Amino acid sequence: MKSGARIEAFLEMMSAERGAADNTLASYRRDLEDASEHLGGRLADADAAGIRGYLDDIAGRGFATTSQARKLSALRQFFRFLYAEGLRGDDPTGILDSPKKDRPLPKTMSEGETGRLLDRAAAEAKAATGNEMASATRMHALVEVLYASGLRVSELVSLPLTVALRDERFFVVRGKGDKDRMVPLSAKAREAMRRWLEERNRDPKLVESLFLFPAASDSGHMPRQVFARDLKALAARAGIASAKISPHVLRHAFASHLLQNGADLRAVQQLLGHSDISTTQIYTHVLEERLLKLVNEHHPLAD
Repeated sequence: MKSGARIEAFLEMMSAERGAADNTLASYRRDLEDASEHLGGRLADADAAGIRGYLDDIAGRGFATTSQARKLSALRQFFRFLYAEGLRGDDPTGILDSPKKDRPLPKTMSEGETGRLLDRAAAEAKAATGNEMASATRMHALVEVLYASGLRVSELVSLPLTVALRDERFFVVRGKGDKDRMVPLSAKAREAMRRWLEERNRDPKLVESLFLFPAASDSGHMPRQVFARDLKALAARAGIASAKISPHVLRHAFASHLLQNGADLRAVQQLLGHSDISTTQIYTHVLEERLLKLVNEHHPLAD
């Protein structure tokens, strides 16, 4: 029985025994015939090296990892069918690894967009009067501190009051797993925090709180959901799509912009509080772009 006939037998089984839909059968047919064409019409006799060569070929043709995985799944089912029917004594796909799915890149913001967001927060804090003064000054402090430090949103909203009282360039925060780490504060962040502290201390209901951003909530500090909502509103007023921003996106911007401007990946790992460097490696695309630019600009043989 030639490969074409065995493909037909496999498709008949999938239809009769598995109840596969017409679209599914058509997809299997395309994938198996594509593999058979690559292997010179001898798919049913292919060994593991031949199948691996085919997978390398489709990867080289630019197929997404999801498409590669789908094609390998079709091949696995085909060869399992041949083995179960006694048409082959082995399954050449048994030792093949599935293609690794690309890890999605983190959402982030450009330096220009981040600058617009911070400028808008600063302008609103400066122009605010009356009842708007406290919320505008608080928001300015929140976004400046978040972008300067890369804190997790839960770490940001629960900052202790002592962070603002010291007026230092670094402070220690307790993050995941009760691990302490040192994070930076820019001059702009310290100034925004100082102005918020002055405004905060005018409210008798807030003065006694141990939190920098107190609120009448169960936790005693500003809820993360409230900050996320207010951040989206600020972004919209700054001309940035609100769907594009969240506290986590601003944290990613902190990391991406550091790497773009020469920071070391392990230093960023420590600043973000990642226990494993593999978590921080979602930013390797930033390093790759930076290194490519470095070579193109400085290598004597670069185009």
